Amino acid sequence: MKLAIGSDHAGFNLKEAVKKHLDKKGIEYKDFGTYSEESCDYPDIAKDVALAVKNGQYDFGILICGTGIGISIAANKVRGIRAALCHDTFSAKAARAHNNANILAMGARVIGEGLACEIVDAFLSSAFEGGRHQRRVDKIHLIEDEQQ
Repeated sequence: MKLAIGSDHAGFNLKEAVKKHLDKKGIEYKDFGTYSEESCDYPDIAKDVALAVKNGQYDFGILICGTGIGISIAANKVRGIRAALCHDTFSAKAARAHNNANILAMGARVIGEGLACEIVDAFLSSAFEGGRHQRRVDKIHLIEDEQQ
């Protein structure tokens, strides 16, 4: 499994904690930035991570900003991306199982390091159930197609 990970300045410290967690688990990732707490624009990071996931270079992505809202909205503008904002393990599992989410978004000002790592584990250990959920995911793509 290969992950693309990124954050804005507000999510930088939580991203660093998540990276240490991934290192301990031996999970491969690429950090798409930002690389400090210096102010930056979250849409730039979201775009880079989302395109890397969309293009198949990485299996999943993790994005972090202050609330997780802005960075997930930006990532979801990329066709084929299903970024899920999760602040609990149940939502992270359901995002994978029911929505086939391919990017996990979190808010550094909302959750702490311990919970963030538990959410990452829940997201990465869950699988898409398919079945009736596939029909719904397919409809998301139809909406995208209708707008082109």
